[in-house]
Amino acid sequence: MSRLAVLVPGGRGQLGSELTRILAARAGSLVHAPGSGELDITDGEEVTDAVDSFAEAARDAELRPVVINPAAYTAVDAAESDPDRARRINVDGAAALAKACRNSGLPLVHVSTDYVFPGDADRPYEPTDVTGPRTVYGRTKLEGEHAVLESGARVWVVRTAWVYGARGGNFVKSMARLSRERDSLSVVDDQVGSPTWAADLAHGLLELAEKVVRRQGPEQKVLHCTNSGQASWYEFARAIFAHLGLEEARLQPCTTADFPRPAPRPAYSVLSDAAWRQAGLTPLRPWREALAAAFETDGEALRGE
Repeated sequence: MSRLAVLVPGGRGQLGSELTRILAARAGSLVHAPGSGELDITDGEEVTDAVDSFAEAARDAELRPVVINPAAYTAVDAAESDPDRARRINVDGAAALAKACRNSGLPLVHVSTDYVFPGDADRPYEPTDVTGPRTVYGRTKLEGEHAVLESGARVWVVRTAWVYGARGGNFVKSMARLSRERDSLSVVDDQVGSPTWAADLAHGLLELAEKVVRRQGPEQKVLHCTNSGQASWYEFARAIFAHLGLEEARLQPCTTADFPRPAPRPAYSVLSDAAWRQAGLTPLRPWREALAAAFETDGEALRGE
């Protein structure tokens, strides 16, 4: 295992906090995970200073530096009415970070989303499939992908989906909270994806980072990484209720049309991990196993206790 030094912009978020937790437990590793209040990725000069300082500190400590970027504007509905802010973070911020990595000679692993696809497929999306985002969030994330891939830096883009974890807001926490507030819940049953535990995703990104710093990174520059298998939101909710010890009969399936949102949700956003496996990377476990592990590890946080 390489002695890594990892810079994680957006380090206080759902995925960034998991990367921090894992790296903090690794002897000989260094992690710097500034939150948005500490590192504004839309400020090019601030980003350059942060990356340069990090690179120097890592090399002084004889560690192999890499940047993993989960920082993003992820408020899908809010982005529809605030496209400029979404673009500043998801496009301009990503571009500034990639430019700084190029100039400092650091590799970059950039996290993206299933929302770059239209969501009308009938099989898992491959990284090479035609994109077609239907939301401001999806369009800005796709533009961000293009910006980093065209930056001249050593970059890999990792798309993921339906992420939940101990930190921040997510579907698991919402179900736990709503179960305390309502006798019955209606949950959409015609949108299908792959629930992904942030901790498993973080381990996957770090495995990729290990390859990248040894200059054994895959030729494929865009990869997909989610827990395996698929579910509708309703099926996911039923599994959550089971772990909460609640009656699943309190859940009722409904359609997307029953709950219109400012940003349309993809009906199908399952991502294929074939390219991930072909790159010699470990596939993530089935989503139901991951959910059980998440409740065992972070049950108190997920329940909102």
